Amino acid sequence: MKISVLGAGTWGTALTILLSNNGHEVTLWSALEKEVVALNTDRRSIPNLPEAVLPDSVVVTNSLNDAFSAPEFVVFAVASPYVRATAKRVSSYVKDHMIIVNVGKGIEETTLDTLTDIIEEEIPNADVAVMSGPSHAEEVSRGIPTTCVVGAKSKKTASLIQDAFMNDCFRVYTSPDIIGIELGGSLKNVIALAAGIADGLGFGDNTKAALMTRGIAEISRLGMRMGGKLETFSGLSGVGDLFVTCTSIHSRNRNAGYLIGQGYTMKEAMDEVKQVVEGVYSAKAALKLAKQYEVEMPIVEQINLVLFENKSAKAAVSDLLLRDKTQENNSLEW
Repeated sequence: MKISVLGAGTWGTALTILLSNNGHEVTLWSALEKEVVALNTDRRSIPNLPEAVLPDSVVVTNSLNDAFSAPEFVVFAVASPYVRATAKRVSSYVKDHMIIVNVGKGIEETTLDTLTDIIEEEIPNADVAVMSGPSHAEEVSRGIPTTCVVGAKSKKTASLIQDAFMNDCFRVYTSPDIIGIELGGSLKNVIALAAGIADGLGFGDNTKAALMTRGIAEISRLGMRMGGKLETFSGLSGVGDLFVTCTSIHSRNRNAGYLIGQGYTMKEAMDEVKQVVEGVYSAKAALKLAKQYEVEMPIVEQINLVLFENKSAKAAVSDLLLRDKTQENNSLEW
């Protein structure tokens, strides 16, 4: 296939390598000329992907005319704060029913839109899908076995995307639950900040397991209220992505949280990580959604206080533990 990838960050570049190695004709587009020049000059010195090599067959460009020269589908690998602006910029290039696969994760704070919502609003003539799961770019670019799930409105679209990405080290499942996949991928970043904070404070595995378990409970409560399915939150884009993001050395959200637990401010932690920390951008949106849908999300609430109200991380953990006694699952009867 002829495929274009928008966004030359770590994830966009890793997926470009994967698709090219699958035999596809891939164009990698970046809005940043310096990224284009750097990748065209040296295809081995890729920031944050030290062992990766960008195949010579990949066209790297900042020309939208080149990027939209009849691709069979477009991969939208843009960091969440820039998705709306990028979607507006490319909308006039998109032909009717063109498939756009969002692989970013986040919720827009002002509108509470998911990233697929944003793309659909700005490019209403597109067929918008999503791919998510436990998939660090650092490992995908090296061919380490990975699994993801594709959500789409039709099985035909999901199957086409599945066929394009799937190989012997990248397994892709399909699902009709777009909203569940989007919310799992976005909200887990907020919980990963909490897990990192716990590590930074010197707490142990018990603490992290508690945060992850109660975190997926919060994500599932909100996600199901918004139309997502429980099976999705117990799957790759839910529990799977939460687990890898809370525990991995590659996780920018976990690493930023660790620094906050060590005493860094939110801004200092983001500057140190040197990548977009999606959980910081999704935290306020998650809290607003919790209030809008009247869902209890105490971990999300405490993370917001730490990030934006200067609450100490240790006090936040203490307040979580000292909340009123309750039953673990209110749907179970005695």
